Amino acid sequence: MNGNYIVYMLQCGDGSLYTGMTNDLEKRLEAHRSGKGAKYTRGRGPFTVVYTETCLSKSDALKAEHRIKSMDRACKLQLIEEGKNV
Repeated sequence: MNGNYIVYMLQCGDGSLYTGMTNDLEKRLEAHRSGKGAKYTRGRGPFTVVYTETCLSKSDALKAEHRIKSMDRACKLQLIEEGKNV
């Protein structure tokens, strides 16, 4: 994947939002689906990818992930609506 990292947001089956970061989105989504992803997502499927943001470095991706995770739900929903992606 050319060293790019993706910050992504999932809408879980219970309506909650989960934000994560990976360099292989399909592999990470499969881990979430199989219950081997983040502890938070276990038992909360099915998942819908509602936001993605591509970053050129792991450092940039970690910063973007932190920025999104620190937002309140209303801001996350606005980010999804404005989406530069998905």
